[in-house]
Amino acid sequence: MLKEGQEYEDLACAYLKKNGFSIKERNYSSITGEIDIVAAQGKTLVFIEVKGRANEKFGSPFEAVNKPKQRKIIKTAICFIKQNKLKPKEIRFDVVGINPENEIEHIENAFQTKGYFY
Repeated sequence: MLKEGQEYEDLACAYLKKNGFSIKERNYSSITGEIDIVAAQGKTLVFIEVKGRANEKFGSPFEAVNKPKQRKIIKTAICFIKQNKLKPKEIRFDVVGINPENEIEHIENAFQTKGYFY
């Protein structure tokens, strides 16, 4: 992982903890992909993608979480759930974007799992 990526994830974890999330795992990877942060918020298991931008030359952080990236994250989340033998009542996919000024924007329920089962 790039140093900047690690720094963005550290900022995101601090923000999430401050807002009541419990961090369960960072940088979970399987053969299907990688998830930056797995957390819990109450009884909800939350899979979080962190995107930071040193500048907006290549668009906003959220534009990088396109449909193919979402599918990878969903498949990887299913691997996490199965590998850990979890039966969460609720799961959610969030995106944390960090702009060049290190300001954080958190989109809860940024995308859905339609058509996927675990």
